[in-house]
Amino acid sequence: MHEQTIIIADDHPLFRDALRQAVTGMEGHPDIVEAGDFAAARKSVGEHPDADLMLLDLAMPGVSGFSGLMALRSEFAGLPIVIVSASDDTTTIRRSLELGASGFISKSAGIDDIRHGIQTVLAGDIATPDSYRDGQEQDPDVADIIHRLHTLTPQQSRVLTMLAEGLLNKQIAYELGVSEATIKAHVSAILLKLNVDSRTQAVIQLGKINMAMVA
Repeated sequence: MHEQTIIIADDHPLFRDALRQAVTGMEGHPDIVEAGDFAAARKSVGEHPDADLMLLDLAMPGVSGFSGLMALRSEFAGLPIVIVSASDDTTTIRRSLELGASGFISKSAGIDDIRHGIQTVLAGDIATPDSYRDGQEQDPDVADIIHRLHTLTPQQSRVLTMLAEGLLNKQIAYELGVSEATIKAHVSAILLKLNVDSRTQAVIQLGKINMAMVA
């Protein structure tokens, strides 16, 4: 029988403890891998390609807002990611789901609710807080940006999140193991798809999605 592995990515040790407690009490006692910042989170997925689930804090060192979710989604498309955040307003929850999260758990939830949310996603369903009422994106600009982001290829999504981190083409090429010319081509395609003229404008567009969020 397949031994489940769950990655807990959160920079607060106390909250990691609470998540670990929720996971430990589950049937089958899954293996738990912990990460305290975004670099460690990404590394842990690479080291555990068969992981069943990641619990990801939206606000962690090394990443801002939804960029981490987008980067992991583009790099590890098969891994279900549940966002765990103190920002549990409707807008943040909806945008998390629209950008590829398999569920959302509020940091104010009790251990039983956290466990239930994890089990819901492992069973193949989407987990959201009971108070969540799905609705349309209120900001038409943001709805348009999210629609455009969905048109990016996985590699283009990765390049965009690296642009948002302030990396130069040369650095991105090194990170991804491709030529600088390839990155320039990706950047051109990203600008076209996002309907902007510069990388700065592309990063500003990405930032608009995070504006509703409180870290």
